Amino acid sequence: MKHSPHLARLIEALRTLPGVGPRTAQRMAFHLLQEGRPGALALAEALGAALTSVVRCRRCRMLTESELCVICAAAQRETSLLCAVESPADVVAIESSGSYRGRYFVLMGHLSPLDGIGPEQLGLRELETILDEGGVRELILATNSTVEGEATAHYLGELAARRGIRASRIAYGVPVGGELEYVDGGTLAHALSGRQAV
Repeated sequence: MKHSPHLARLIEALRTLPGVGPRTAQRMAFHLLQEGRPGALALAEALGAALTSVVRCRRCRMLTESELCVICAAAQRETSLLCAVESPADVVAIESSGSYRGRYFVLMGHLSPLDGIGPEQLGLRELETILDEGGVRELILATNSTVEGEATAHYLGELAARRGIRASRIAYGVPVGGELEYVDGGTLAHALSGRQAV
């Protein structure tokens, strides 16, 4: 069935969201227009406000409404530790663990030459400037465990090594409370290679 131009445009716009296919986008559009018009207006206003107000932190590239995000502005953070992550969602995940008190650098992606994403697109000049300032003693590489994430971690490790800065990679392994029989082979291989003495 062919939709009206505005409805078709709304469905296509909703398809830009991760994990949203054509049927889900259509269902969302119908819901917003049938029963959810107050929610749709609130969503449109919130999205418009965020697009005009939210920018990248001058130092770490996290999403913020100020020149510096709350983490970079906090004086009690450990400035000698810098954790490189692929996305703002990774910062939120690490912060929710409550176990890290250093600062971050958000790459907003990973190296992917086939997609045209190189060091420039990841802001690595800004990262090199931070590393060259001399306050960072350890660069923690917290990129995803994908081919691109591993390549990005390797590249960042070399940047740190050239400056005499220790680079470490986050550990991968069996989740807390997980049972070995349900863990995939790749995760088990990482867990075995990263084993520690007890």
